Amino acid sequence: MRRTYRSQNPHEYWNSRWDSVDFDAPMQNSNKYPLSCSLDILDGYPVKDAYILEAGCGTGRILRYLHDRGYNIVGIDFIKTAIDKIHSLNLNLKAEFGDITNLRFKKNTFTHVLSFGLYHNFEVEPMKIALVETHRVLQPGGFLCASFRADNLQNYLIDKFFSSRLGLKKKSKDYKSLVFHKINLTYNEIDNIFKNSGFEVLKIYTTDNMPLLYKIKFFRNKSQKEFNENIARRDGYSLNIFGRYITNILKKFFPNQFCSLYVVIAKKNI
Repeated sequence: MRRTYRSQNPHEYWNSRWDSVDFDAPMQNSNKYPLSCSLDILDGYPVKDAYILEAGCGTGRILRYLHDRGYNIVGIDFIKTAIDKIHSLNLNLKAEFGDITNLRFKKNTFTHVLSFGLYHNFEVEPMKIALVETHRVLQPGGFLCASFRADNLQNYLIDKFFSSRLGLKKKSKDYKSLVFHKINLTYNEIDNIFKNSGFEVLKIYTTDNMPLLYKIKFFRNKSQKEFNENIARRDGYSLNIFGRYITNILKKFFPNQFCSLYVVIAKKNI
């Protein structure tokens, strides 16, 4: 377990992040995280029977994709700016300000909960509270799909070399101004936290949101050489042939060290 520190806490970071980008277009590449994970957990489940909560919906890339395909889905986020941008679209999307540690929904409401990059914004004890609350609003037999930042070499390198606002060294002159930003967890730590929150863990697998080599412009796909976050979020963060080759080699031999996220598929037992 490793903690990442920045000059902004999670609320400050996401408030400035969503304030700086436009609302999301529906995600388009079904092979890219997090859309691939969403479709995985919904595969074979009748659209008419699903009632989905997306916790931490941001400005709506997954929310809009599933809504456009007829799913009954509600999005919540703890950043009001993000929710306001979704409402500005006037597309009858269900999105509201909400706190995953204290949801307004009744017990056994949803068949599925999707949550990508949310729980790792909490320290361990608040994270456990959030998972227990998630368990409460799921129907018996309901499914949770959630991602967590991995405690591994890739994320250590990203924190150390690719973010000017991170502080890993206590000798840094700005160290005292840094605050908790997110937590990085190992496979076993995630597995234990879920089991202690009442879930049956069906599988945990590795994936990437933004690959490590994407941080280096040379390795990006030609269409994303000049970084545009809205395009990258819509299409997925894509590498060129050289970046994909190197990344595939690293993942083949060191799968748990060269990924950015663990994705958990879990079930609320009947």
